[in-house]
Amino acid sequence: MKPEMEPKVDSTGDITENRTFIRWIKWKWKNDPLFSILIALIIMVILQTLTLGFDYNSFGEWFQAWTNNWINILRNNAGVGIVALGMTFVIMTGGIDLSVGSTLVITGAFAMYLLDTGAQGILSSVGITGVPAIILTVVLVMAFGYLLGTLIGVTITKGMVPPFIATLGAMMIFRSVTQHFAQGYNTTVPTEFLQISSFKIGNYMIMPIVYWIIIAAILYYVSKRTIFGRQIIAVGSNERAAKLSGVNVNKVKLRVYSLMGLLVSIAAIIQVSRIGSMDFSNAGRGMEMDAIAAAVVGGTNMLGGRGFILGTVYGMLIIAVMNNLLNLFGVPPYLREAFKGVIVIVAVLLQRKQKAA
Repeated sequence: MKPEMEPKVDSTGDITENRTFIRWIKWKWKNDPLFSILIALIIMVILQTLTLGFDYNSFGEWFQAWTNNWINILRNNAGVGIVALGMTFVIMTGGIDLSVGSTLVITGAFAMYLLDTGAQGILSSVGITGVPAIILTVVLVMAFGYLLGTLIGVTITKGMVPPFIATLGAMMIFRSVTQHFAQGYNTTVPTEFLQISSFKIGNYMIMPIVYWIIIAAILYYVSKRTIFGRQIIAVGSNERAAKLSGVNVNKVKLRVYSLMGLLVSIAAIIQVSRIGSMDFSNAGRGMEMDAIAAAVVGGTNMLGGRGFILGTVYGMLIIAVMNNLLNLFGVPPYLREAFKGVIVIVAVLLQRKQKAA
């Protein structure tokens, strides 16, 4: 279904169909998903600001508190924000990835084993320490994440296993294997590795946010300016038509899931370097739902064929503020997911998305 045409201007320069600013806003809300998402985000920012309050001695003191609050929100959600960007591409192809939380755990565990300066450390046991060990760890963990994503992609494309089943199986396998081999494992991560996330720019530790912005910019370019980006949309819109047009559908899907694994490994590196450890039982739990929610709230069509990297960034910010507000309002932990679910559904309905063609 094609979107309605934007109001035309007649020979006198007057808007013929919508003559008022309010009607123009309504038209934008209905036909421009990014516009409606941005409005929702602005509302969330206002709510967050009001919740912070204004009981400060000066504007400078208030602005400092406001800035610190937002840096904390963004920093804490940068990892899942990066995963959500990859989830956008996956959903655009008509797929889904439920394994991202478990992939985070297994790649994080791999990073810790590589870095460990104790007896169980892989790199230290062969005499590789310091900066070379950190660089090699980052490269190997990213390669491992890419490999895991590729294995999932091969299962889907060559094994003809539906994405839901393939990634559900991977979710259980990755976490189970990690918990088995890492039970009782205590690691010592080099302090130099922590600088990946804790290095300060000015007085702020914003490196995770910087990584998120850089990756979002790269994937935005890929989605808008490359053949691969157009192929993703083609595959998700009509797989049969894409094949008839000469698109290698399986190759596109494989590359998307490989990219997903790579992005999750980057999120794992950020998390391990941010806190110096990882809870193998609970780390990443619910990450897939937050990533899917961010993508869908950001305008990505669950049926495939449409998605917006910028919209996913907006959606992730909305989800992040939701989490923070629910915590500040003292919503009981067992009810927070229910509240988030309701808010996500309402946000999607308010977007008035067009039905898939």
